[in-house]
This record gives sequence, C-alpha cells and structure tokens, in this order.
Amino acid sequence: MSAARGYGLVVLAFAIVASASLASSREQLSARQCEDLGFSGLALCSDCNAFAEYVKDQELVSDCLKCCTEDSDDETSKITYSGALLEVCMRKLVFYPEIVGFIEEEKDKFPSVKVQYVFNSPPKLIMLDEDGQFKDTIRIDNWKREHVLQFLREKVKPASPK
Repeated sequence: MSAARGYGLVVLAFAIVASASLASSREQLSARQCEDLGFSGLALCSDCNAFAEYVKDQELVSDCLKCCTEDSDDETSKITYSGALLEVCMRKLVFYPEIVGFIEEEKDKFPSVKVQYVFNSPPKLIMLDEDGQFKDTIRIDNWKREHVLQFLREKVKPASPK
C-alpha cells in the first residue's frame, strides 16, 4: 500500500511539472494578432484568469492566455489606471445593447470614464495614466454590462475630490 501511495505521489509530481512546463511553453500570438482579437490591454495572465470567471467561452479564454504575460508578482496584478475613454461608433451602438445600457445607466458611477464617439470604431476601453495619456486598449465588443462594471471597478482609480 505504501509503495502504491509513493507511486501515486510520483505520478502527481510528474503531472504538476508537465502542466507547468506546458503552460510556460504555450503558444504566444503577435501583438497585432492579440489586438485583432481584442486583448491588447489584458497584458497579465491573472486578468485572463479573472476574465475566465465571467466568460465561459473556452476558445476566447484560450486566445486571452495566448496574448498575456505571466504576472511577475502580486503587485502587477493590481495595475490601475487614472481614467478611461469608452470609444465606440455611434452608428454601431445599435449592435451593442450591453454597451448602450452601460453608457445610459452606469457610466455616471465612473466620473473618470468618458465616452468618445469615433466613426467606425468597435467598442473599446482606452485606459489612461495619471497624465491622461494612452496606456492600454481593450476591445469590449462581446462584454456584458456587468463585465464592464467589474473591470472598471477593479482597474480605474476612484476620482479624487477636488
């Protein structure tokens, strides 16, 4: 019985090592391919893991994991932004009822998030640093309103009172 348990531990250890090496050698996509998929702003794999909790599409999560970089420590998963622009084409809004719902009913909860209408632009969040400069872009075509809310709550610093 002890030998069987020892064998089981060896198999388990091998499985852990194999899965770790598989994860580290997974296919990575180019920055352009990632941007086309809408993942240019989700740079950390912990963001993909959080994304997987909300989006049950394994292919989408797999694409996210192909575009992310490993978190170097717990602090990097806490990256926040000073503000954001929600960029979308006004003519295409009819195709994105979740984004319309966010703009009409939830956007005022985020004073540092502005809506910018740009012809032919798919819905995306342009994340801004302290100086109001572009930091990251995240496509949100398929996000539900609650996903946008959760992301902004976690990633955008509350506006400081003036």
